[in-house]
Amino acid sequence: MQNEKLKNLEIKDWLTLKAIPDITDNLYKRLIEEFDSPKRVLKAEEKDLAKVPEIKRNVVRAIVGKRADVTDEWELIKRHKIDIITLNDESYPKSLKEIYDPPPLLYVKGEIKREDKNAIAIVGSRRATTYGKLTAQRLAAQLAAQGITIVSGMARGIDSEAHKGALAVGGRTIAVLGCGIDVVYPPENRALEDRIASSGAVITEFPFGTRPFAGNFPKRNRIISGLSLGVIIVEAAQKSGALITARLALEQGREVFAVPGSTTSPYSRGTHNLIKEGAKLVENTEDILEELEPLIEIRKKKKKGTKGFPRPVLSKEEEIIYNLITQEPKYIDLLIQESRLPAQKAMVVLTNLQIKSLIKELAGKNFIRKE
Repeated sequence: MQNEKLKNLEIKDWLTLKAIPDITDNLYKRLIEEFDSPKRVLKAEEKDLAKVPEIKRNVVRAIVGKRADVTDEWELIKRHKIDIITLNDESYPKSLKEIYDPPPLLYVKGEIKREDKNAIAIVGSRRATTYGKLTAQRLAAQLAAQGITIVSGMARGIDSEAHKGALAVGGRTIAVLGCGIDVVYPPENRALEDRIASSGAVITEFPFGTRPFAGNFPKRNRIISGLSLGVIIVEAAQKSGALITARLALEQGREVFAVPGSTTSPYSRGTHNLIKEGAKLVENTEDILEELEPLIEIRKKKKKGTKGFPRPVLSKEEEIIYNLITQEPKYIDLLIQESRLPAQKAMVVLTNLQIKSLIKELAGKNFIRKE
């Protein structure tokens, strides 16, 4: 109980220092490096604070005056049972800590685990095409099935589909918000956010009640890339926010991948420009894993009967068609006939099974099981 009380007081100090105006994330990091903890920063004398490089006089005075009140914020954290992870915590993601301006603290709903160091981000256009959505789901599902955590921003379009792809195979996924942890944005993603929190984590650096202002998203994007070994851009117009994530990833020394699309689609112009500038063209997960192999610990496939990655949960219709497919190629018309499902429904089911990385389509509309 005493240790918990001390921890709570320590977190309040982190919140108090963060609430002081004009303290940038990089300055916050330098203050912690100089004084070890927010508590010591808040107790420091004006002359000692003034020695910190690039600190402004008004910031020094604000720290000495302790002009921030975080009582309401602390009550909301307790009420909503949100975890706070600070830069000094062992559970703070190492890859994020190493960027130029790491967030001093993270609000976390769910849990960040050690295995999340094997993370890849998938981002793209909010106004995604059907091709883009299916591609995001497929790549996310196939990567998550190998134990890789999928990171994205829970926005409409590509981001949401990436999260759904990871969840479809029982994988881990992390959503980084551009608003407060209590603000669901977009509002239709409430159920998705709950699923992500139960199978990974929903995180933000923004205090409770922060609305999703446009200026928040570039800050959010540096966390998405900072948590990841590489960033995959699925669809992006020429002025897409996803391109900001790509630029930040390059600045942080991360790998950037781009999925090509139709030459006539405005949502592929940004990705095609990235490829022209040197981003690796991605057609399948092998293109990604080949590049990241020295950095990532891939979950090895296990023999039947051993503990491996769980098979995705299947619907009744998916079970019917999956059980009809073997290692021998089977033509789509025969599958439709044997399943007794309407043709349109059967084709949707076959697409879902491919997204879940359980079957593979061969030439001539033939299908086989994946090993």
